[in-house]
Amino acid sequence: MKHRRVLALVRQGLMPPESLEGVPEREISRWKMEYDVLQALESLGHDVTCIEVVDELRLIREALEEVRPHIVFNMLEDFHGVVAFDANVVAYLELMRMPFTGCNSRGLVLSRDKALTKKICVYHRLPAPPFAVFPRGQRVRRPPRLGFPLIVKSLNEDASAGISQASIVENDEQLARRVEFVHEHIVDDAIAERFIDGREVYIGVLGNQRAQLFPPWELLMGGLPSGSARIATESVKFDLGYQERYDIRSDAAEDLPPGSADRMRKVARRLFRHLGMNGYARFDFRVTDEGEVYVLEGNANPDLAHDEDFAKSAAAAGLSYDQLIHKVLTLGLRWHTTR
Repeated sequence: MKHRRVLALVRQGLMPPESLEGVPEREISRWKMEYDVLQALESLGHDVTCIEVVDELRLIREALEEVRPHIVFNMLEDFHGVVAFDANVVAYLELMRMPFTGCNSRGLVLSRDKALTKKICVYHRLPAPPFAVFPRGQRVRRPPRLGFPLIVKSLNEDASAGISQASIVENDEQLARRVEFVHEHIVDDAIAERFIDGREVYIGVLGNQRAQLFPPWELLMGGLPSGSARIATESVKFDLGYQERYDIRSDAAEDLPPGSADRMRKVARRLFRHLGMNGYARFDFRVTDEGEVYVLEGNANPDLAHDEDFAKSAAAAGLSYDQLIHKVLTLGLRWHTTR
């Protein structure tokens, strides 16, 4: 690839320093992805300008006019504090006819809504747990067909927001309390789905019309206290002390039940297409001891830090970190030209 002018978009407060020397590890974890991506882009020889975005499209427009980039490297996960608004920023770039990395606006909207993703799974006969949505401001009435145990989540928020061991409920009273928690503390509609006891496995996808699938990657939680459900809570995902205490890590999924890896890859490939996604994505599955696989959700634009699941599974597929970032950039340019 030729050397390009790249405009990188990051959230306010996530502009990384030029060096990690003397910076505490807990501070680094906040903007680790942004630092890794910017370092990789510069090592590839690109001319990179990075700006922080809060709630004004004007800042993006002015940067586009000043930098005149060949492509925007989009690392935004929200806009104006609203997670779902990241799709609107991408839609703005589409209107400006500006190439960008990652998923298009339609794919972001479809994959962000967990209920809509599951409805698409049902329509295309892809395996997903039974579920029900509980909107804010309405009474909690569980459909009779939806049996316990259930796990209650935010409908639209990602990054395990609001998920804890208390998210798994065994009766209607617990269900009502947890739905109320999501409504009040996450400020979002709630979704309750059948809890699938099993292993948490991820499949990374890279591509546009043709997708490359990475090896299955597992979130290993075997060190959790006895009686704890193996679920990706906020503490499991982001609390470094908690991860160290209970030996929580991710690694290549080994000794999966026969046929389950192939089934996950086939489902991920089809769902990537049915959700209209492109660029890069990660699909989260639960795998039972019997080898059944269930789609939990699709994540457009997952974390690109070099030591996170997506990049590590890409490395297992033979892509170095710089090669991965190069590929993400190339896919963004190609998606624009094909449109």
